[in-house]
Amino acid sequence: MDTEQNTHSGFGCPLEVAIEIIGGKWKVPILYHLQSGTKRFNELKRLMPRVTQRMLTKQLRELEHDQIIHRKVYAEIPPRVEYSITEFGLTLSPLLKVLHAWGTEYFDKLTVIRHGAAK
Repeated sequence: MDTEQNTHSGFGCPLEVAIEIIGGKWKVPILYHLQSGTKRFNELKRLMPRVTQRMLTKQLRELEHDQIIHRKVYAEIPPRVEYSITEFGLTLSPLLKVLHAWGTEYFDKLTVIRHGAAK
């Protein structure tokens, strides 16, 4: 690994790059849902009922800025906006699958840890 090159890019290591892109409580769930196809804002909101409208908008904008997702605005009244994952964003699919599998495998254990319940 070329540390000098990483320093010039503003990142200390490749993990910082990955965390910069997918970091944020709602980015991974957004990407997970967009893998199954294009979604409108309210569809995403329904799939993630705990996210606020403000936070969903912020996370979508960041993912769009990093070219991970695409935002398409239709010239209609009222305006229709759709979000889809880009080809570049699809390169995150293997990572999302691994995270999903890990979450599935350790769901019960993490629930116990977080809520202090004894099994």
